[in-house]
Order: sequence, then structure tokens, then C-alpha cells
Amino acid sequence: MAARQAHDGGGKAFRQVCEALRTRMVDGTYQLGAELPAQGRLAKEFGVSRDTVQRVVRELGNEGWIESRQGSPARVAKIQRVQSTTAKATRSRQAMTMGPLISEAFEQPEVSLDVFTLTSESLDTHLRLQAERIRAGAIAPRSIGVRMLLPDPGLDLPYPVIRQDKDDPRLRDRLRAITARHTDSLRAALGDLQAEGLVPSVDVQIRRVRLAPAFKLYVVNGTEVLHGLYEVIERPIILDTGEEIDALDVLGLGAMLTHHAEEADPNSPASVFVQKMRSWFESVWNLLAE
Repeated sequence: MAARQAHDGGGKAFRQVCEALRTRMVDGTYQLGAELPAQGRLAKEFGVSRDTVQRVVRELGNEGWIESRQGSPARVAKIQRVQSTTAKATRSRQAMTMGPLISEAFEQPEVSLDVFTLTSESLDTHLRLQAERIRAGAIAPRSIGVRMLLPDPGLDLPYPVIRQDKDDPRLRDRLRAITARHTDSLRAALGDLQAEGLVPSVDVQIRRVRLAPAFKLYVVNGTEVLHGLYEVIERPIILDTGEEIDALDVLGLGAMLTHHAEEADPNSPASVFVQKMRSWFESVWNLLAE
């Protein structure tokens, strides 16, 4: 067992299990309040040690995704909720989440997403889910266009930082690595669709801007907007080395988003909000981003 822990206890296995479980909470596999599988079962499924699974459970708890008590199974405590006042969104009695909105957008022949975010983690998760739907033949968009604004990697961001030493670069390096990993992943997920002839036109553009995101923004097919504020929190962060440090951070996955859809009346509050967010994105994309 000691050899197995030495083999899988590093950063890569830990990240893979974390991302897989987050994806299951985002796509609805694990509903709010649902119990996570037992740690032994997860260790067997992913081929990792119980120690790695324990670290994953601790990290997801630190992020607020799950709640666990001694002697009781961990339960899902948070999903990516969306608050919306549109008639379509409020028909369902269930809590609205981002997944169905992105899925509906990808059911259109022409798909466009303009995104401003701290990392591309949330977007990567949702785009990989849509790529699976396309491969399964459930949907068949003719074109996919993604424009993403990310903070300049040289920008001295106020978060995430180690509380005791805000000049320590380890969390900023970690953030850059997370961003690079997910941008590479989503580029590959969409690029492969075009290479395999499943989507005739795919265009992914990423630009950097010297702005520290105070909010995340999705402009979906030019007519809908998802908008959410980043709330600064204090939480422990587990580094790839296994070290746990106290940090000031913001959480994107799981943050509450508000949904606004353009209406027939161009002067309605929802229509004006969509127009303003669309104009804001275009101005930053064209005038500030590189």
C-alpha cells in the first residue's frame, strides 16, 4: 500500500479525481444533498490510494462543494446555481443550473460564447460535456465560436494569495497552471471536433487583459447573459505537494450566477442588461485585450 500511495499521491492523480468529482456535481450526476460514493469505492474507481481520496474530499470540503462529518458520508452541499426571472427558466420547480443553459445553446446551429473569467475551469468542464453530446450524435452544431478574456499572467492579482505571506508566488503559479491546463483542454476538445469532421467550423480565441476579474461573464449566442460576482473567501488550499495553506481566494465553480435573456422589448431591464454586457465585452476585447 505504501508504494501505491507514493505512486499516486502526487498532484496529477489528486487533480484528476478532484476535477472528475466537480464535473459530476456540475453536470447533475451528483445532485444537491446526494451522498458521494464511499472513499474505498472512489479509490477503486480511479485507481488511486485512500489517502489521495481523503485529500480530494478535504479539498472539495474546503471549496464548499461538499459537507462531511465524522462517521457520516460526504454530501453535496453546493451546485452551480443560476438565478433567473425569465418565464422559460422559472417553469421548472427544480433549481436552475448552468449546464442546461449551455446545453440549450449548443442545440442551435450556430454557437457563440464570449467569456470573461479568472480561469477557464468552469468553461472547460461544460464544453467537454457538450463535446461528448456531439460525439454521441445528440446535437450537431455547424459552427462553434468561443472568445475568452483572461487576466494577463503578469498581472499582480489580489487573489489567490497566502494569508501569512502575500508575496509568496506559489498560489499565483498554481493559478497560472490551472488556467493553462484548462485552456489547453478546451482548445483540444473543440479542435478535435473540427478535425474529426463533426463540426465544420470551430474558432477559439483567447486574449489577455490587465484586469483582475471581480465578476465572471458569459454572453451566450449574443442573446443571453450569465453574470456572477467573485466573492473573496478565506479557505485552506491543498498544494500539489500535499501541503495545506491558509489563503484568500475566490471560487468560480459553484458561484451563484444571474441569468438575463434579451426580450422583444429592447428597453426592458433584461434586454438592456444583455446589450450593456455585450458592449462591455466588445470594448474590452477590441481596445484593452492582447
